[in-house]
Amino acid sequence: MLKKVQIFLVIILFGLIISPLHSFANGKATEDMTEANKLAAQSLQLSKTGDMDGAAKTFKEFSSTWLSIEDGVKDQSAIAYKEIEDAMGQVQFAFAQQPVKAANVTNGLTLLMQTNQKFIDGKFPPGSGEEKKGSEQKINVASLVTLLDHSLKKIDENDINGAKADIEQFRKSWLEVEGSVLTQSSKVYSNSERDMVTSYALLNSNKIDEAKKTIKEMRNYLAPLAMKSSYNMMDAVTILLREGLEALLVIVALLGFLKKSGHEDKKQWIWMGVGSGVGVSIILGIIVNLLFSAGTFGSNNFLIAGWTGIFAAAMLLYMSYWLHSKSSIAEWQRYIHTKSTNALNTGSLFSLAALSFLAVFREGTETVLFFIGMANSIKMPSLLTGIGIGVLILIILSYFILKVGLRIPMRPFFLVSSILMFYLCFKFAGMGIHGLQLAGLLPVTQISSLPTIDFLAFYPTVQSIIPQAFLLVVAIIAAVLNKKKDINLKIQLRKQGDLQNAN
Repeated sequence: MLKKVQIFLVIILFGLIISPLHSFANGKATEDMTEANKLAAQSLQLSKTGDMDGAAKTFKEFSSTWLSIEDGVKDQSAIAYKEIEDAMGQVQFAFAQQPVKAANVTNGLTLLMQTNQKFIDGKFPPGSGEEKKGSEQKINVASLVTLLDHSLKKIDENDINGAKADIEQFRKSWLEVEGSVLTQSSKVYSNSERDMVTSYALLNSNKIDEAKKTIKEMRNYLAPLAMKSSYNMMDAVTILLREGLEALLVIVALLGFLKKSGHEDKKQWIWMGVGSGVGVSIILGIIVNLLFSAGTFGSNNFLIAGWTGIFAAAMLLYMSYWLHSKSSIAEWQRYIHTKSTNALNTGSLFSLAALSFLAVFREGTETVLFFIGMANSIKMPSLLTGIGIGVLILIILSYFILKVGLRIPMRPFFLVSSILMFYLCFKFAGMGIHGLQLAGLLPVTQISSLPTIDFLAFYPTVQSIIPQAFLLVVAIIAAVLNKKKDINLKIQLRKQGDLQNAN
């Protein structure tokens, strides 16, 4: 009897110790959210007065604060965490519209404030992050198809805001299923990334019939893929080849340039860029897997892919111009005559390393995230074997491309390389802008009369067409200038030859 009493007293004592700790944790999350909500209230007040820049700046402060307190909110209530993130997503998209509509921003911030206050008042049911983690594991293609069905139903009920929230949730959850979609159909993968942006833009523009048609098409082409629940070795090979081929083309072209111009001894700079790109991609993938949920990281992943694509496109444009200028016999002779084999300075070598890094990092980050997402649905030997086979195929391809390329005479080699660099520049620019649109950073103005061309990353939106058209104009002007320069150099060399013969 005494022993039972002692056990009972220990249990009570343990409860008394744990209860204050739990209350403290809950109280800390509530206190943090109370402070953060003041920023949301300030942003709302600024939006009501028409100061959109001030409202956006203050909302950015709220978003930064949210990153430091979200774990406490998640531990206290997974449902509250989800609803706050959804409300933040609506505000983010409201600010991304061009021009910014004050009413949309005000409505979004009002919803965010109300959701925050609901958490502060303790009106959300309790539930730990484990509950949320379990719900996240259920996200698959089938659940996204169901989300699209809900969106269509809300459109029929004239609940346009609800339909937009569903599409926003689709975008946030896409990171968890894109690997599964890609392994089954690259076309469906590309169409999905295009249409999730298009459908939201159409709903925002009040083009309800067009939005409904786009969402129906998404549902129809995703539905047949909903049954896939496991992966095999060939899936891993497919992902690696698809994502790695474009980076491989950049690397091979750079190595070929160094060998043709007598700088093969400096190829370690390119391999340094490649190694750094692979290493950073793996580290980032591991960090994302350990610290972020798919919904939290979704927009950031699109931002990383978008900005990396833009920077890589800028460097590829310069490289394309440089290679094209060297396709002139006269220019090449002048270059060889005035430059020694040690002529490439550290800045130029660093640029080559940076370009190889961007090319690998741009594709490598998505590849690593795909493989991490696949890891729970594929046997580890199959995954590792698939990666090994994919790497082996890429090595063999690079060897043959480099070997064949170096046998091509100088002028065609540089001409073909410059065209290849410009193609990748054009494509990376389109992919970069599309990534920023997926993240909600850039608005979307759809041109329905134009098609999507995946091979060129050509998306029928004003925001992506204008930069790509600008690149085409720049390429044409550069080609014309280089042609004139070539003619003038030939005349100059001929005069110099005539003068030497006369002497």
